Amino acid sequence: MAEASSPRRNRTAWAFLAPALMLLGLSVLVPAAMALLMSVSQTGLDVSEPLKFVGLANLQRLLHDPMFFRVLGTTLLYLVGVVPPIVLGSLILAVLVNRQLPGIHWFRAAFYAPVLVSVVVAAIAFRWLYAETGLINGWLVSLLGPAFSPIGFLTNPLLALPAVMLVTLWKGLGYYMVIFVAGLQGISKDLYEAAALDGSEGWRKHLDITLPLLRPYITLVAVISAIAATKVFEEVFLMTQGGPADATRTLVYYVYDQAFTELEISYACTVGLALFLIVLLLSLVRLVAAGERGLG
Repeated sequence: MAEASSPRRNRTAWAFLAPALMLLGLSVLVPAAMALLMSVSQTGLDVSEPLKFVGLANLQRLLHDPMFFRVLGTTLLYLVGVVPPIVLGSLILAVLVNRQLPGIHWFRAAFYAPVLVSVVVAAIAFRWLYAETGLINGWLVSLLGPAFSPIGFLTNPLLALPAVMLVTLWKGLGYYMVIFVAGLQGISKDLYEAAALDGSEGWRKHLDITLPLLRPYITLVAVISAIAATKVFEEVFLMTQGGPADATRTLVYYVYDQAFTELEISYACTVGLALFLIVLLLSLVRLVAAGERGLG
């Protein structure tokens, strides 16, 4: 009886999965296949024109494109500048709010609130804060006097990228804090009590107990935040447009620029595939780490 009903259950399961699989195919798989086809072809915005097969010409152009390697370096720099502070900062916040104190839920909500703010709103707000006549420079002028020269946070090539990074940090800390809080609440209090008997108290108990047990969560947060940092676009588009002097031009923005400014659709698809390989590599790192640590 069980064997007879098994095919029926399988058909029912596939029937429920079919709409989601169809949506996934139309929104992800078909565009990915078209991008792969365009990367070995020469095409423009007019999709009615026949594709002209060019083989590996776009790939050769990519390998000899100095701007590609520059934006790749900027993207990696963005990743290095964002991921460690997010991991460390969200972990510290999680430890601070994972306490049984009166009103602690209000602090959790306050730290999580930036996650609910739209990226567009956050970018516009920070752009106003960074302006030479904005709030930050206004405070500095009031503190240092009228002789103080306003800082061009978004017009100085050395400051623009860190300024954009700060928006990502502000929005991401609360999200990853929740992941760490979930991990902390899975650690038995008996372990901390036993560690206290051995003299492990204060922040030392977190070095002895918390960090080793949260290693899977740390890996998860590091990989997820790295993927998000690699695909950053909205903050750059709304705050700097890739400037000044291409100091904030990232891979995703370079794809956008090639596709919709230069109208190099085929080359944009090739750059997009390079970005896909980077994200795929980070995803594989996450899956391998999750499999080793038992965290799905």
